[in-house]
Amino acid sequence: MALLQANIYSNVLEIEVMVDIILPQQTKKTFGTDTVGQTTDVPVLYLLHGMHGNHSVWQRRTSIERYVNDLGIAVIMPSTDLAWYTNTTYGMEYWTFIAQELPEICHELFPQLTTKREKTFAAGLSMGGYGALKLGLCYPERFQAIASLSGAIALVEMMEQFEEIPKRAYWEGIFGPLSEVRGSQNDPIHLIKEVDAKQAPDFFVCVGTEDPLYVANQYAVSVMNEKGLNVVYEEGPGEHDWAFWDQWIQRVLQWLPL
Repeated sequence: MALLQANIYSNVLEIEVMVDIILPQQTKKTFGTDTVGQTTDVPVLYLLHGMHGNHSVWQRRTSIERYVNDLGIAVIMPSTDLAWYTNTTYGMEYWTFIAQELPEICHELFPQLTTKREKTFAAGLSMGGYGALKLGLCYPERFQAIASLSGAIALVEMMEQFEEIPKRAYWEGIFGPLSEVRGSQNDPIHLIKEVDAKQAPDFFVCVGTEDPLYVANQYAVSVMNEKGLNVVYEEGPGEHDWAFWDQWIQRVLQWLPL
């Protein structure tokens, strides 16, 4: 595998954005494992970070590069700050960047990446699980499979658990008036109810049984099942932390139709 650290310019955001990319590379080693390179139609996984993370966090907190070593898949890990994969009220269009511009840039720079739906996937943890689910529900024609690890996939319901929203100005800077998030394009439950189940991608949802988002994830999966979406739900011991995510990203990679 090859690991590239790219500094790309986003016309949408009007800033430089960091992206880590893992690409298949043919290698022949005296010791260790040889890997098989691929120069055309390479499957792609967009792997999204959570709050407090950036483009490097999956690399630093898990062994993602080692886990995909023999899978022949490219992994795109962008930095999207604390913007919740959303076009913010303060004018930074992070949703447009992640959903439209980033794939265009990646295909321009790495023409070996696939353009086929059946080989294109997205996954993420926490805030990134929210972003991955949003990608699959808003662009079902582009993604075959979506995975959420401890995702904030019942965002409105999560917010309603608080007696008082912490850092309210921050949240309203992202989403606008919080009373208007329910039923909007930033509400995952609304998107689940609106998507065409026959056109939707496959979904994998996992969460730790000690995670504060445990109940919210169960609720979101129940709505997905009611909608008739193809969703695999799994849980296990764990909290909202990297010990859980490092273990379960391996399960996600096993689940992907590679």
